[in-house]
Amino acid sequence: MRTTLTLDSDVARQLQATVRRRKVSLKSAVNQALRIGLAMDAAPKESRPFRVKVHRSGLLPGFDPHRLNQLADELEDEAVLSRIRAS
Repeated sequence: MRTTLTLDSDVARQLQATVRRRKVSLKSAVNQALRIGLAMDAAPKESRPFRVKVHRSGLLPGFDPHRLNQLADELEDEAVLSRIRAS
């Protein structure tokens, strides 16, 4: 079938790059691109919903999980102070 298409400039550049890279004709590159695009549209891929596995963190009461960086800083400060005092 013969038809005339007006391509956007970015699409034309991509097609020309494909023609040069794969060393195929423009007709072949256009047909292959259309087949891939139409196949994607015709049969949407079904995906399973993402599920997160829940696990217990084991945090002790009194520890705020949103302030763990502060806790790490305090523990590091205590370690530095105890090294200084031991010297």
